[in-house]
Amino acid sequence: MFVVRGYDKYAHEPFAVTVDLAVLTLRAGALHVLLVERGQEPYAGRWALPGGFVRPDESAETAARRELAEETGLKDVRGLHLEQLRTYSEPGRDPRMRVVSVAFAALLPDAPEPTGGGDAARAAWLPHDDAEPLAFDHDRILADAHDRVGAKLEYTCLATAFCPPEFTLGELQQVYETVWGTELDRPNFRRKVLASPGFVELVPGAVRLTGGRGKPAALYRAGTATALHPPLLRPPREGRSA
Repeated sequence: MFVVRGYDKYAHEPFAVTVDLAVLTLRAGALHVLLVERGQEPYAGRWALPGGFVRPDESAETAARRELAEETGLKDVRGLHLEQLRTYSEPGRDPRMRVVSVAFAALLPDAPEPTGGGDAARAAWLPHDDAEPLAFDHDRILADAHDRVGAKLEYTCLATAFCPPEFTLGELQQVYETVWGTELDRPNFRRKVLASPGFVELVPGAVRLTGGRGKPAALYRAGTATALHPPLLRPPREGRSA
């Protein structure tokens, strides 16, 4: 092991590094977040985001995937989108000791039912609007994740991460409407999506019955693009999109 001469590793106060995950999905047409009930103090019995301490031999992302599997049973889930959100380092955010958390935002289509494990008494999908108050500063982390996802829907193809491998444009529109909390004009949305190169690709010959009297809906898959050109801007809350 490489040793730096003259460096005193005990000269600084110790602190821990943790990871927290704000995992979002759509269930029954509503935005849901994956939460765990804490089985230990502090905040025993309170809902919290999945997460835990980073081990000395792992990266933050490796720790996030491990904690997700240990506390919720969601391991190697198909279609999981995971991205680093930000770092939370306010003194006193954890009553046990000085803790810095690396938070991740995660998106899932067709989310499976979770199973509590590790130090989580149970795990469940809860409606996003009913999730607070959470333990620690997890309300803030969840709000930041929601804001991040809502903003990225405007200029990236992130919305397809909420969708199954094949989806209708109506299902894609529901992602935008649910995350943004606003109604979109159907013809204009369809026009803007299809005008963005590489956003979605038509699945030849594939259709889905919608249950109405209209013709079956065409199916699409995620395209090869990562950014939207032009962007699909969020409309003002008081009105529908132009």
